[in-house]
Amino acid sequence: MGASDDRIEYTVRHTEILRPPRQSLATFGTTNIYYYLVTEPAYAEITGAADETVVREGRVIAERPRIVTPYYLSRLEGFSLEARKYLDTLIKAYGPDAPGLFYTYRNEPKELNIVADKWLAVVDKLNAEIDKRGDPLTSIIKGEDELWDVSLMKFIYQLARSSLQDNLSQMGARGLLNVDSGGVPVDARLRIEELFGKAMKGEYDPHDLKDELDRWNLFAEYEDRFFAIFKKR
Repeated sequence: MGASDDRIEYTVRHTEILRPPRQSLATFGTTNIYYYLVTEPAYAEITGAADETVVREGRVIAERPRIVTPYYLSRLEGFSLEARKYLDTLIKAYGPDAPGLFYTYRNEPKELNIVADKWLAVVDKLNAEIDKRGDPLTSIIKGEDELWDVSLMKFIYQLARSSLQDNLSQMGARGLLNVDSGGVPVDARLRIEELFGKAMKGEYDPHDLKDELDRWNLFAEYEDRFFAIFKKR
């Protein structure tokens, strides 16, 4: 059984980013963020183990943000009916070709440890360790044990939100937000060229390239180049 909406809302409300990264997400590269997610154990209420803290460690890998449009997002699979309705409202409000940023992440959990100490003391020790290492991309999150992944998602959301303006500013300065007459951003054209280069070298699946062209409604334009990939093999 899934978590109730009330429980998810409670988790989001009680999740705190105690130590955010000291840098924004990279605009033109991948960002590797190490995190400590600190929670009071869910069993504490039953066993009375008030002096124990659960510490989850892992990495959030943020890929280079991509410029997309509402039309492009509407062609992606995996969205719920409610999400698609939201995309429809974006298209009506801003048009199908309004550029925006699309962030993709993956979570790589590393360790889970139960520490015999109160969470505030654990956080103090972690902060001291991080300061000693001088790592600007390590974060500490105080979350809820049962829905710790929801706490992590809040962290990811806030990370993207805090980086958005800086990323947009740098992309805009390079003209990557400009949209051509076909409704395709400059950044998307450059990405397509990059994917063609990788596909020609056998480093990228042509079927994934076709999916990307279809999302932009560009397959007819690139059809000859696409089939040329197979002639090279």
